[in-house]
Amino acid sequence: MVVLQNCITFADRMNQGHRETINIRVISSAFIVMAIAVFKPFGLEMWQWQAYIHLLSIFALGLLSCFLTEVILKYAICMPRSYDRGVSYVISRNLRFQCINTPLVALLVCLYRHFVMSELVEGNKLSLSNYLETLVIIAFLSFAIGLYWRFKFRSRYLAAELEETRLMNEQLKKLQREASPDLSERRVEMIDQEESKDTITLMGATSESVTLKILDLLYIEAVGNYVKVTQHNDGDVHTTMLRATMKQMEDTLQAYPMIVRCHRAFMVNLGQVEQISSNSRAMQLVMCHSHDAIPVSRGNVNKLKELLG
Repeated sequence: MVVLQNCITFADRMNQGHRETINIRVISSAFIVMAIAVFKPFGLEMWQWQAYIHLLSIFALGLLSCFLTEVILKYAICMPRSYDRGVSYVISRNLRFQCINTPLVALLVCLYRHFVMSELVEGNKLSLSNYLETLVIIAFLSFAIGLYWRFKFRSRYLAAELEETRLMNEQLKKLQREASPDLSERRVEMIDQEESKDTITLMGATSESVTLKILDLLYIEAVGNYVKVTQHNDGDVHTTMLRATMKQMEDTLQAYPMIVRCHRAFMVNLGQVEQISSNSRAMQLVMCHSHDAIPVSRGNVNKLKELLG
């Protein structure tokens, strides 16, 4: 039943995405046609009532070009339309869309001018100057409508990211309450080591080591051939350098679910995260006491969301 509901939800999102894509392309093509109708390039003023037929044809060519560009982006450049990859991906994809679609629209309109509209206007004959003229006009109009969509999508996704970050912070506080020292019996059952519920010793490749309370650990950072262990103790933030790898630290701390790998160079104690901050470029974990901002790599964002969810 759950699988069926997930499939239905996925299908609904796909249909909504397709409808929105069609709506965007129709509005964009209509904007270009309206601008052409106002300024009447290509000798349209010579055609009287036939000009409306030519405008409808150009509108159809614009939609055809959008369809062809979507196919190129999805299958040739391997950039499918996705609203789940963040605002940076959407903006980057739209930029590539314009770079492909604008010359393609100009070519189709240029060919239409040559084969259909050259009867009354000699300047519509196929030539390099003809194409460049069409390209400049379409590029300017595409740039204008592109600014509108860029602003609209950026505003929408930034609002969505802020809401998602707010929910993640709520889940983080809930997780921290559940893992608080008041639930020490539950934590003992999870790690099955009575003496290690309070302290742990992290060993380096040589004789150096650091013993700390697991609740005081803030984060671990990879620094060349060393790791920097940052902890909060007696009101101060202390750091210790150990000659070790992040893999060794992961193996040592794997029994503690609140300590997670959020980046190639960082492990954090979620119990010591003050808040999660996010923008269009990256997600960061702001640590208590030190107020250091620890980056979350893109590959670990979904992992963190699942953990908090």
